[in-house]
Amino acid sequence: MRLFEKLFRPRPPIRSREALADFIDAQSAFIVQKGIYEYSRARSGHYAKVLFAEEGFAGAVEHARWQAYPLGLAMVGEMIDGVLRPHAGMQRRAVLNQMIVLVLSVFDRYPVPTSIGEVAWLEARRELEHRLDLVGGHAPKRVMDIPEPLAEAYFAMMPIHEKLRGRDYETTRNYLRVSLCNIHDELVDRIDAAAVTRALLT
Repeated sequence: MRLFEKLFRPRPPIRSREALADFIDAQSAFIVQKGIYEYSRARSGHYAKVLFAEEGFAGAVEHARWQAYPLGLAMVGEMIDGVLRPHAGMQRRAVLNQMIVLVLSVFDRYPVPTSIGEVAWLEARRELEHRLDLVGGHAPKRVMDIPEPLAEAYFAMMPIHEKLRGRDYETTRNYLRVSLCNIHDELVDRIDAAAVTRALLT
């Protein structure tokens, strides 16, 4: 009964910076890691269990998920800006600036991944900040279009040899689009956008 209650318990509302940061962290990790694991398993077929048990492949997956994490942060961050912008009014740039600070604080929760290295990790942070800064220069995109500029880079990070990937780019791009739309739906259900906007400006 407790398990049943846990599964169907309403998820807590998002009303504060801290709650939004936790949402950003969880959903950014989820969207990139789920795609990496599912694609790798699909490509490995019956050998998936054996392949994932190999140290070399496990290291490649670890590298891929950390390499892709900033892309997840960029996609989720841009999506959140689209949700908050109608509540920001004339302060939309200030809200975006604070949202960027929040996303970068989520990035900074983690030490430099060994498989990435400090130089590449700091460069990924700079690219993340730049991508989010550019969001303020155009109207909010449709959620399904947000992954478009990053989908090819994400597909290239898959821990499967390039010759074995086949024509799977479109499938991966569609996965990102559908997943981000689902994340958006959850956010809209849980967020008190006006309260979060005030919290970001305070």
